[in-house]
Amino acid sequence: MKKMLNGLAVLTLTMAFALPAAANDFEPQIKEFYNSTVKAWLTDPAVIEAIKAQNGETSGFDAAKIDTLDKQWRDEAKAGSGPLVDKVSANPLSAWLKAKKEEAGGKIAEAFVMDAKGLNVGLSDLTSDYMQGDEGKHQKTYGSGGDALFIDEVEFDESSGAFQSQMSATISDGGKPIGAITIGVNVEKL
Repeated sequence: MKKMLNGLAVLTLTMAFALPAAANDFEPQIKEFYNSTVKAWLTDPAVIEAIKAQNGETSGFDAAKIDTLDKQWRDEAKAGSGPLVDKVSANPLSAWLKAKKEEAGGKIAEAFVMDAKGLNVGLSDLTSDYMQGDEGKHQKTYGSGGDALFIDEVEFDESSGAFQSQMSATISDGGKPIGAITIGVNVEKL
């Protein structure tokens, strides 16, 4: 009987998260997490300097170069390693993001920072692609200006095994947007 009740509780929770909603029901808690924790990260020198350095490297990249790098990333991500994936995964900003994820006590499923083109600068966990610039997480933040915050719908993330909502924000330096950050918030831990 206890097993059946536990199964029903899991099914009920799963159905509650699976039902479509007009808006993200966790938006108030996600905004609170953003204001209390993540917002301070946006001005951290480790974040700002890493983005500025990469923007200097990637500012001249055209669509063909970005497509080539994105394909390389996807191939390396499937393999679990490679020069481009390893360069980003092992850099100081990635170590910083991994530490922030650990400090969050399970509230963060993933975290990554993008440059002005939407290319990964640092990450806590491997992303499936290198180029985020064609997605809402970059377009609705970096593309919208200095104080933009975009909270996406709750979805089940198979890689983390949790229901999460991606929260993305513009990162600026001296009032000028230079990149963006995305945090996969585990809504079950809010």
